[in-house]
Amino acid sequence: MFRLERRIRACLDEALARHGMTTTGYMALSELRLRDAPSSADLARIAFVTPQAMNLVIRDLEQRGLIRRDPHPRGGRALRTRLTPKGLDTLRRCDRSLDEIEAVMLAEMDDPDRTALAQALTLCARALHPDARGL
Repeated sequence: MFRLERRIRACLDEALARHGMTTTGYMALSELRLRDAPSSADLARIAFVTPQAMNLVIRDLEQRGLIRRDPHPRGGRALRTRLTPKGLDTLRRCDRSLDEIEAVMLAEMDDPDRTALAQALTLCARALHPDARGL
């Protein structure tokens, strides 16, 4: 399993680099597509990086025009981070590249095997979720 994870990660890193993205940046953009203005701390937890590292990622994404940060309507120091149209376009291009990796990885599997794999991986993910372990 570890070798597979390393190989997948290498393929992801290579594909995303062609779009000028890192895996952490891609994860942040993906989460911004799913959730309305998550905090930097939330993004850091999801991407498995420190809040300080995520702040650098966010700064880079903002400088590149892929996200924008606006003052929170309730005031204070909090900023709302959102995808820009350029960020969404970049994210879609990255998605297509990652879909190609998945297609290659699963090319030799038939539909029942793909379904079984998806179910097994879902069970693994649920088992490792902190709520499932009582943490």
